[in-house]
Amino acid sequence: MLATENTRILIDAGLSMLQLRKRLASIGESLESIDAVLVTHEHSDHVGGLPVLGRNKDLRTTFYLTRLTEPAIDWGETRPARVERFQAGSAFAVGDIEVQSFSVPHDARDPVGFCFRAQGVRIGVATDLGYVTESIKFHLRRTDVLLMEANHDLDMLKVGPYPWSVKQRVMSRVGHLSNLHVSDYLMQDLDSCTSHLVLGHLSEQNNHPAIVQMIAREALDRRGLGTCLSIATQNAAGKIFKF
Repeated sequence: MLATENTRILIDAGLSMLQLRKRLASIGESLESIDAVLVTHEHSDHVGGLPVLGRNKDLRTTFYLTRLTEPAIDWGETRPARVERFQAGSAFAVGDIEVQSFSVPHDARDPVGFCFRAQGVRIGVATDLGYVTESIKFHLRRTDVLLMEANHDLDMLKVGPYPWSVKQRVMSRVGHLSNLHVSDYLMQDLDSCTSHLVLGHLSEQNNHPAIVQMIAREALDRRGLGTCLSIATQNAAGKIFKF
């Protein structure tokens, strides 16, 4: 979640309403305070809770989806009254937060990442992507806080429980970033002005926070960067950054 004094944005809604309430309450927020939900793509772990949120008339939330992603959502019988479609790559504002969307390579209809700017702070979010394109590198420059996925360890994935077809998908250029991909990005492209790096979207079967921490820290140290590193987990709210 991103918040200013006036605006609160949730990125994706893959959890149930009960879990969303619990996670938000743990950081002193409520579902009723959310002004907007911005959707990256239509896969169930990112939109599983969206239809229920959309049917809740007590919420004042507006849902932002790309023009191609919105039709891919199964809203059920009732479509939310407040849905805003945008073109991937376009910029728009939600309250006092400026939003820049950008396309990412993933096996979804029209997947996007986001950069946010408010009160002089710039935040980048890039998850669910098979590799880091030059366009993504451009958009993630000059970010103060960056959330990027570190989905899998290649060795763990290869010997893990997934069927071979799924392993091929995960490793493909429209799959997910490996720890090696992340290390390469940190070594070559992470902007030195990024003060906080959060690595998330870790596979529970094919990765481990300690491995991600070790690989990322080594890459940052080799660059001589003092970037604050955090590893996000699936089962709890992450670290809160205040500027």
